[in-house]
Amino acid sequence: QRRYRAAFVGKLGDDEFGHMLAGILKQNGVSAEGVNFDTGARTALAFVMLRSDGERQVRSTKFSAKVFHYGSISLIVEPCRSAHLKAMEVAEEAGALLSYDPNLRLPLWPSKEEAKELILSIWDKAEVIKVSDEELMFLTGADNVDDETNLSLWHDNLKLLLVTLGEKGCKYYTKTIAKPDAEAPLTKAKS
Repeated sequence: QRRYRAAFVGKLGDDEFGHMLAGILKQNGVSAEGVNFDTGARTALAFVMLRSDGERQVRSTKFSAKVFHYGSISLIVEPCRSAHLKAMEVAEEAGALLSYDPNLRLPLWPSKEEAKELILSIWDKAEVIKVSDEELMFLTGADNVDDETNLSLWHDNLKLLLVTLGEKGCKYYTKTIAKPDAEAPLTKAKS
């Protein structure tokens, strides 16, 4: 049995493109044993063309997802960062809800400063954010997590902020439909 130094774990459509991509992975020394072929989905495609002026132009197949959920790890290095930002743009243009879980893994980042900067660089795009108490303290510089700290990163585009508190459960914050006042449009609950 062949030993691989790299592996792909994810889902592809159970279609000709999905099987072709799995085959290309194998041909290039990447294990595709972790591929899950989904008969209910089509493999998304993106075509990158190099224009005569040297700029790249990306064309993708129709984005039909209702929610695009992402983390921050793909922001660490190029070309993943550009692909991540383009995927967010395509999803937003298609009307998908943008859902963000920073999933902070500091050892993967070149520095704490860069992690904070890039994680926050896409914060205001998300409509739903799930963040841990530790991540929130890192991003805000606060020593503890309370309602004021939790709401310090609230933005107008946000519909739901979920703050996980480890064994203490979580808190969530939403806009209140009944209060159009922009100064205090939030409700909170603890579970």
